[in-house]
Formats: sequence, structure tokens, C-alpha cells
Amino acid sequence: MSFLRAPTSTARVIRHAPELGTGLPGDDQVLLDVPDERLGPALVAAALGDHGPAAGLLAATREGAEWENRDRYTVRLATFALSRQDWLDSWLAAAPHHPDALLVQAELSVRRLWGSPARAERLRDAGPLIEAAADAAPRDPVPWRIALDHARGTRAAHTAFEELWARAMSRSPHHYGCHVSALQYLSAQWYGSHRECFDFAEQAAEDALPGSLVQALPVRAAFAHLLSGADPARPGAVVPYQRVDAAADLAIALSAAYAAGDPWPAEVRNLLVYVLAARGRWAEALEQFRLIGPYATSFPWARLSDDALGGFLELRGAARIRVAATMPLRPSRGTARRIRPDGHYA
Repeated sequence: MSFLRAPTSTARVIRHAPELGTGLPGDDQVLLDVPDERLGPALVAAALGDHGPAAGLLAATREGAEWENRDRYTVRLATFALSRQDWLDSWLAAAPHHPDALLVQAELSVRRLWGSPARAERLRDAGPLIEAAADAAPRDPVPWRIALDHARGTRAAHTAFEELWARAMSRSPHHYGCHVSALQYLSAQWYGSHRECFDFAEQAAEDALPGSLVQALPVRAAFAHLLSGADPARPGAVVPYQRVDAAADLAIALSAAYAAGDPWPAEVRNLLVYVLAARGRWAEALEQFRLIGPYATSFPWARLSDDALGGFLELRGAARIRVAATMPLRPSRGTARRIRPDGHYA
């Protein structure tokens, strides 16, 4: 994150940095990927070898058509199973055709094989598991999100991917996870381009429901573009800075629809602060850090550093210093006042 390093005004930093910490939890209070109150007990039980709470949790999401929660919980449970699989094995032994156990197994199989040097070939072995999960719960879009990830990993052609996309959308046309998977497939890193990626993200955001995290797709596209080393301010850039800034503005509006410290939009807010910082919009980034509260997320920080939490805290500290360096020196009045996103006093 080389954009963190720049000259600052020492006097202004000393004067203003402490008060800019108002509303920010201490470094020791920030946690990475904190599970919510429903997932937490399921993970604790799984650590003890008991699959019952996980089964109850996923059954509730399936029966209530809570597809976004179902997707998130499936990912977290499968990630946990990468290192502790005994609880999932016992679940599958007791109920080998259970739709929720099959779903976690399908997600786990893709995640486990993704890092293989022979990924495209080995991932094909996971195909039957994904099909079994989809057949076991015909209304569920989450197996189709896994199928979309699987297709990306197996180098599926655009036509094959579009067929899977149509099946996913027929089950849940606004499903965030499926949209993220499609965005990744269309990215320049995989089988598309920066322009194609942005076009898809902006159209999906325009069609999204109010408050839907799908509105954050453009800022995900912006992150991928910035991470590639592209300079959106360069004349003739494939994706100009106006498009990147518009993506950030849309994500700011989405963030404002949620309460401060809400864990649901935490990943979007974590992503947003990076894009804002990369664009030099430090005061707005600092405001998003206040809204994030203690909820740091692995994405995007694990893409930037081996120490995801350290990367989050480093950028948060840099935002305080950058904003402080731009504020006017003025005598202290004995009480700290809140700083507006434009860097001035409220």
C-alpha cells in the first residue's frame, strides 16, 4: 500500500490526530471476521465435534429462504472445516443426503482444491458434489453460486458460464454472492476485462433492490482495477477516475443505509475504505472506518498483506494522519469535536 507514504505536517498531526480517534475502537478492540450471534454458537459446537447447531442454522436459512445469510454461513462453515472436518464427516455419515450437509461439502471441496497447482483438472472432481447439493434443494441459489466459482476455476467457456448464471438468477435474481462470482469471472484477472467488469457491475447495481449489497459491485470492480496497478487518472485510461469515484460514491450511499457498527455491510465498508484511500479521499475513508467499528474483514486486506488485521489497522492509522495533516491549526477549546467527511469541524 505505497500510497500510505507521503509528507505530512507534523504540527497538524500532533494537534489533530488524537481527536480524530473519536468514535474509533482501540486497536485491541478490532477483530477479524467476527461471526454474528447466529453463526458463533454453530462454530463453537463444530469445534467440539457437534454438527447439530450448524445443521439447525442452515435449515433455518433454507426454510426461510434467507439466501444471503445461507451463503455467508456456508462459506464460514466450510472454511472452518478446512482445518476441522470431523463434525462435517459425522453429519454426512448420519445424513448423507441432507441438503445442508451436501451444501457445505460442495463449498469445502471447491475451497480445498482451489489452491492446487492442477486446479482446473482437480476441480472437475467436485462437479458431482455441487450437482448433488443443487438437486437436494432445488430453490436454493447457493449451490449455483458454488457452480459459478467452480466454472471459473475449471476455465469454463463464456457460454457454459452464462448457462449457469441463468439457472442461478432463476432462483434468486438479486443474489449478491452469485453476482460477485460473475464479476470475478468477467474481471481482467480471469476471463474478461476491466471495462467488461465495470459494465456488468454498474448495470447490476442499477437494477438492484434498495439497500442491496449488489450496489457495491462497482466498488469491487474499482478495487480489482486499482489492484492491477492501473492508474484511473491517466489520460485515456480504460476505466477513468470518474468511474472509480462514482463507484465509491454509490458504496458510500449504500453504507449510509446501514447503522454504524452493523456487521452485515462490514466487508463492503472495508473494501470501500481502501478504494477511497487509493483515490486520496482520506476524510471519507476515516468516516467509513468509524462506521465499520470493530469489524475488520479478511477481504480485501488478505489480498494486500499476509497480515490482514495489520493492514486494516495500518490504513486506519494512515487515514487519521492524512486527515489531521490537512486540517487548520487552531487553539484547543478543551473538547474534541467531530470532523465532517470533508475534513472540517462539525
